Amino acid sequence: MTNNPLHIAFVWHMHQPLYKNPISGKYILPWVRLHGTKDYYDMAAILEKYPNIHQTFNIVPSLLEQIIDYAAGNAQDKFLEMTLKPAAGLTPGDKRFILSKFFFANWENMIMVFPRYMELLKQRSFNLYDEYVEDVLRYYTVQDFLDLQVLFNLSWIDPAIRERDGFLKKLVMKGRVYTEEEKIHLIEKQREILGRIIPKYKELKERGIIEISTSPYYHPILPLLCDTNSAREAMPWVGLPNKRFAHPEDAVEQVRRGISFHKKVFGEMPAGMWPSEGSVSEQVIPVIAGEGIRWIATDEEILGMSLGKTIRKDSSGRCLDPHTLYKPYRVIKDGRELSIVFRDRVLSDLIGFVYSKWDADKAADDFMERLLHIRGSLGASVNSSLVTVVLDGENVWEHYKNDGNDFLNALYSKMSGSHLIKAVTISEYLAGNEPGEELPRLFAGSWINHNFKIWIGHHEDNTAWEHLTQARDILVSFENNIREKNKKLSREAALKLKQAWDEIYAAEGSDWFWWYGEDHSSMNDVEFDELFRSHLKKLYLLLDMEPPANLDIPIISEEKVYEPAARPTAFITPVIDGEITNYFEWLSSGIIEVSEGGSAMHRDKKGGSIVASVNYGFNLSSLFFRLDFIKGIIQAEIKWSFIINLFYPKDYKIEVRLDGFNAAAARILEKEKDGKWAVKADEMDIAVKDVVELAVEFDKLGFKSGDEIRFFITMGASGFISERWPTKGYISEKVPDKDFELYNWRV
Repeated sequence: MTNNPLHIAFVWHMHQPLYKNPISGKYILPWVRLHGTKDYYDMAAILEKYPNIHQTFNIVPSLLEQIIDYAAGNAQDKFLEMTLKPAAGLTPGDKRFILSKFFFANWENMIMVFPRYMELLKQRSFNLYDEYVEDVLRYYTVQDFLDLQVLFNLSWIDPAIRERDGFLKKLVMKGRVYTEEEKIHLIEKQREILGRIIPKYKELKERGIIEISTSPYYHPILPLLCDTNSAREAMPWVGLPNKRFAHPEDAVEQVRRGISFHKKVFGEMPAGMWPSEGSVSEQVIPVIAGEGIRWIATDEEILGMSLGKTIRKDSSGRCLDPHTLYKPYRVIKDGRELSIVFRDRVLSDLIGFVYSKWDADKAADDFMERLLHIRGSLGASVNSSLVTVVLDGENVWEHYKNDGNDFLNALYSKMSGSHLIKAVTISEYLAGNEPGEELPRLFAGSWINHNFKIWIGHHEDNTAWEHLTQARDILVSFENNIREKNKKLSREAALKLKQAWDEIYAAEGSDWFWWYGEDHSSMNDVEFDELFRSHLKKLYLLLDMEPPANLDIPIISEEKVYEPAARPTAFITPVIDGEITNYFEWLSSGIIEVSEGGSAMHRDKKGGSIVASVNYGFNLSSLFFRLDFIKGIIQAEIKWSFIINLFYPKDYKIEVRLDGFNAAAARILEKEKDGKWAVKADEMDIAVKDVVELAVEFDKLGFKSGDEIRFFITMGASGFISERWPTKGYISEKVPDKDFELYNWRV
C-alpha cells in the first residue's frame, strides 16, 4: 500500500449574530466578548505548539466588526455594565439581573470548577425563573454579588489563558472575597485578550499555519436572498411568504461587503468562503465566483442530492463511498466556476456532539482510527483525496472538560506524530490537487438536513420575510423618488440611504430566522425577535417615517410545535438499568435540547442545567426516556422530580421522583373531568445509576399506533418548576406502527 498521507482539512466556523441594537447602540448580549476570551483567541493560539497542523478558520465579517468594537472599548453590553457597577451600589433590579443571567455558563464544565461559583449557584437553588430569583435576593450579601461579578467573567476566559497569565492565575487560586480593584483589572485583561485575537490570526496566516476564509457580511442565507422559491427544491410542499423575495443583487452586496471587510482587516483577498449555514444553490455560484472567491464548502448531503445518490455510511458512521465524498468538485454556472468540498458529517458531529462526553485521549484515538480507516479504504487514490471536517469553532467547547484543550492537544499531538495523516488548509490542498469532476448540478440546501426549513416556511419565518420585503420595497421606492428629484444626492441624503440599506442587509442575517419557527428556542428568543424588528424600525426612522405598527408586535408566539434536535429514526429497546450499556442502545433515539437555544453546533447554549441531555424513543410497545444528570451539582438532601407532560390526545403526567441521586420512583397521573390528577399506574420500569432510564408501555397510556402524542418535560425541586424542555411549546410524535423503520430507513 502507498505511504502517502491522507489529507484532512479542518474548517472552524466562527460566528455570532450582530448583537448591537441599531436604535440604542448597545449590545444586548455579551457572547462576542465572552467567546472572544474563551474561544476565538486560544483556538488559533494552540496551533503554535503544532505548526504542522494546518487549519482553516472561517470568520464572519459581522463577528470581526464586533471584536474590533470591543477591543477598542467602543462596545457596551448590559452584562458588562452590570459587571462594572460597584457591588455595594447595585439596585434590586441590578441584583435580579445578575442572579438571573450571571450563571449563563455550562454548569458542569465552567461553574463546578470554581467552588465559590458553585456555592453561589446552589444558594440560588438552581432555579432559572425570575419569580424564584426574587425569593432568594435577600440571602445574597454585597460580597456574594462581587464574587459573582468576578467569577462569571473569569469562567469565560479559556483555562489555558488563565494558567498562563499571572494575574488571572492568582484570581483562580484566590477563589473568593474578590475586590472591586481586582474586578476592574479582570475586565481590563478581558479587553486585552480581545485585542490580541486578530493579530494572532494574522500572525499564523503569515506563517502559513492557517488560512482565513470569510462569509457573506451579515451571514444571510444566500439562496433565499436570490429567490425564496429555491426552498421548494428540497421542500416542494413548503408554504412560502405571500410575496416572493428575489434579490440576487442583495446576495452580491453581502458577498462583496464580506470580502471587502476581510481585505481591510487581514490585508488580502480571501480564497474561500463558507456560505452561511453551508447554504448553496445553482444561483449563488456566479454570485460568489463573480467576486473572486475560488472555493466554498458545504455538507455531504448536498453532494448526495446533487449527484442523485445517497452517501452511504455503515452502522458506525464510516463512509462506504469514500471515492465519492473525499475529493473536491467543480461547479459551473453562467461561465463562473468554483471548487467545492463537502464535509464528512459524522466526523464533524463526533467533535461537535459526541466526544465531549468521552475521555479526551480515547476520543482522539477514535478520531485517528477513523481517519486511518478512511485512508485504507481509499487505496492508491489517497494522495489525491481530502477529508473535510467543518463545524462550529466556538460554542462546542463549553461542553468539554477544560474547554476542549485536553481533547485538542491529544488530537493534534497524535496527528503531528503520524506520517499517515496530513492536516492542510483547503487552499493548500487545492494548489496541488485541482478538482477534476464537475457536478451536474448544485442542489439548493443547507448543511442542516439539506434544506432551508429552519429559515423559511413556518408562519413566524414567513412573517419576518414579509416584514423584510415590505421595508425593502419602501426603501427602494424612497430612493427612486429622491434620485428622480435630484441629479446629485446631497452628502446627508447619500449617508441616510447607505444607513438604511445597512439595516436591510443586517435584517437579512440568518440568525433572526433561526429562532423563528418550531426548530429552536432559547431564553433569548425575545431579544432576537426584538433585534430583527429594531433593524427594520431603524430603517423607517432614517427615512423620517413612522414604523408600521406591526413592527411593535412580537413575531415569536408562545405555544407551538418544536422540532427536537433529533427525532427517533429506528426502534430502540434499551436495557433499563441506569447505565449506558453500549453506545448503540440509544443511538436511534430522539434528542431534546436541554439548554437554552440549540442547533447543529450547540448554538447559544449559555444557560446551565442539572441535566446534560434528554433522549427519548420507542418500539412497538413502549415509550422510553433517558436523562443524563450532571451529578456534581445534585444535592443529596433535595427531592427532585421530572415530569413528562402529555396533553394530547389525553392529559397524563409521567412523574419521576428522585431523592438526591440514590433512589427513584415513577407513576402515571391522569387528569380527571374535575381537573384533579389521579394515579393511574405506579408500577413502572425505572432505574437510576449513571443515568435515569424509564420505560412506559403505550397500553398504560391508552395510546395506539397512529395516535399523535404531544409532550413537554419539566423539572423541579421542593415544589418549584425550574426548567422546561422545550422552553416554550411542545414536541409532537406519532405512536409507531410496524412499518416505522421502513419509512425512516436510510442506506
